[in-house]
Amino acid sequence: MKFLQAVLRTLFYIAVGGVISIAGAAFFFMNWEPDRDDYILRGVDVSHHQKDIDWQAVAGNDVSFAYIKASEGGDFKDSAFKRNWEGAKSAGLARGAYHYFSLCKDGAAQARNFLSVLPDDPDMLAPMLDLEFEGNCARRPTVGEMLKEISDFVAAVEPATGKRVIFYAPEEFYKTYLKDRGLNRRLWVRSIWHAPSYAKEWVLWQYHQRGTVSGISGNADLNVLQKGLELNDLKR
Repeated sequence: MKFLQAVLRTLFYIAVGGVISIAGAAFFFMNWEPDRDDYILRGVDVSHHQKDIDWQAVAGNDVSFAYIKASEGGDFKDSAFKRNWEGAKSAGLARGAYHYFSLCKDGAAQARNFLSVLPDDPDMLAPMLDLEFEGNCARRPTVGEMLKEISDFVAAVEPATGKRVIFYAPEEFYKTYLKDRGLNRRLWVRSIWHAPSYAKEWVLWQYHQRGTVSGISGNADLNVLQKGLELNDLKR
């Protein structure tokens, strides 16, 4: 009997230790962030999925800038864009707009959709083009097709805004379509819980997709500006 009790006690301690380890790991990953001494400026990217946002609370939670979804594909316009755009301004945040690029729509049509929503604001951050496979249509264009459609988008948006488009590109998309292809624009990388390694030069880094920010219900995408840069560097 004593032997059985000892075995059960050991198994209990192992189980408790496992739970504590899992909880500790979860806490670490949910709260991990880049070194604030190196990456001083933090920002969020949002859309209608975040629902009503308290922008004053966001700004008070050490957030300096926000990228706000304006449009997607050839005709979708984010229903919360205007509200978020005005809310971010009222809270004193630097703000920029982004377009989610559909692999199934031509680039020129998507540019028209984006520009139909984008305000005329010379002080805004450079427009961002969200290039990713996640949540996109199943079609995979050839490299030539993809570069043409992206180029058509850029060729329409940059003269209209007077600013250079920034590409948000996770690793798979970057390596499939952008790396060493000659379509050189500033890059926004995605690397969760560790420093980005798939691209040497970048201006923005999304380091968390399930972060917590005051004023935003649920998960928030968290980003930092590359060290040595200022927000004014993104306004051209």
